[in-house]
Amino acid sequence: MDTDETPPLSPQDSLVALMIAVSVSDQPIRTSELLTIQQLVNHLPVFAGYDADRLRQVAQIVLDLFEVEEGLDALFGLVRETLPEKLNETAYALACDVAAADGKLGETELRLLEEIREELNLDRLHAAAIERGARARHMKL
Repeated sequence: MDTDETPPLSPQDSLVALMIAVSVSDQPIRTSELLTIQQLVNHLPVFAGYDADRLRQVAQIVLDLFEVEEGLDALFGLVRETLPEKLNETAYALACDVAAADGKLGETELRLLEEIREELNLDRLHAAAIERGARARHMKL
């Protein structure tokens, strides 16, 4: 897919795109991560009024972008264009929740989270607090 043809994303689509990017970063996509994305979209206030049918479309955009060179940069460009700065911490928190959902954080997920943190211009201390919260929420007995 040519990134010039990529339809614009809504702010909510951008949140979903980052969650999907984290999920696909450590192939194969885990069911627990997909379920986490669906639950977050269905229950969080930031997704009020969001058409859940868009999940498939946004997932396809992310998958298409990951197939091309510089696709991650293109994804970050779309996110920068559409995501209000006040949602940067929310975006990172959602990405961390997806990464923690399967109880395993691989090297590719950790690198992607670091890139997301940098792209969203998050302070390291705030990011650490968000990461700690995600870890606590997804702890198993």
